[in-house]
Amino acid sequence: MSLKPDHDIDITGEVCPMTFVRTKLRLERMQPGEVLAVRLRGDEPLRNVPRAARDEGHAILGIEADGDIHIVTIRRA
Repeated sequence: MSLKPDHDIDITGEVCPMTFVRTKLRLERMQPGEVLAVRLRGDEPLRNVPRAARDEGHAILGIEADGDIHIVTIRRA
């Protein structure tokens, strides 16, 4: 992805619901319009983190696979 995130967080060691809790806390410390790259592992976080971020009004800019890890790019609302 050509977009350079303003912030990144690695939650590959976390399990739900902590995956979104950590992501939400990070997003809350960011300015509107800033971009966060979230590294996560597993099907449940891959479903829940983007859905929960969208539910809070944030934009999902992309989801990239990197082996068994995914990088979800989120623009803060």
